[in-house]
Amino acid sequence: MTPDAERKRIRVVVVDDQLLVREGLRRLFDATGDFEMVGECADGDEVVATVVALAPDLVLMDMRMKRVDGGTAIRDLSELPDRPPVLVLTTFDDADTLRDALRAGAEGFMLKESVGIDLARAMRTLVEGGAWIDPAVAATVLAAYRSTDEGDRPPSVGIDGLTDREVEVLRCMAIGRTNREIADELFISERTVKTHIGHVFTKLEVRDRVAAVLRAYEAGLVERPSR
Repeated sequence: MTPDAERKRIRVVVVDDQLLVREGLRRLFDATGDFEMVGECADGDEVVATVVALAPDLVLMDMRMKRVDGGTAIRDLSELPDRPPVLVLTTFDDADTLRDALRAGAEGFMLKESVGIDLARAMRTLVEGGAWIDPAVAATVLAAYRSTDEGDRPPSVGIDGLTDREVEVLRCMAIGRTNREIADELFISERTVKTHIGHVFTKLEVRDRVAAVLRAYEAGLVERPSR
């Protein structure tokens, strides 16, 4: 059996106040066969109840909605004992609300206009425990990260204290590799990958994968395209 055949269908809740966006994503998921849109929310205040009722594998989150914005909705979700990962769908002018999403712990950030294979790759990466930052929005996400209050995140720490292998693992994380993919690429076990990631978190003084990826961007391990 091929790896593709072993993949399970990912159950997704889409949160967006634009009906056309929700319908477009539903058509896209139906066409691929890899994803199932099990629920949709027209505003952020509907998210918690929908997630509790449907237990999706992933939430696709718009940032700007009429009643409750994406950052607040993610914080509300974070009160759940076992919330699904959140992939933020953003535009270039979302720096203020991206800051809230970072504080709330979103696992991925992607340009809203992205479609097809890139979106599918990002969604699967998050479900498999990875983080995803679309290179097209990396500069905006990094700016939002740098502008968070010092009380909300540790001071920036360089990568000089990382071993060569830890730098390799960090680079792989920054380009959206899952633990299994990192293990395959570096010819090590997934358990060893997890150990290296733990060391990276400790040495960089970060609490999650997204923050580690942003440190990789700060250190120049991943090139950021211009807008």
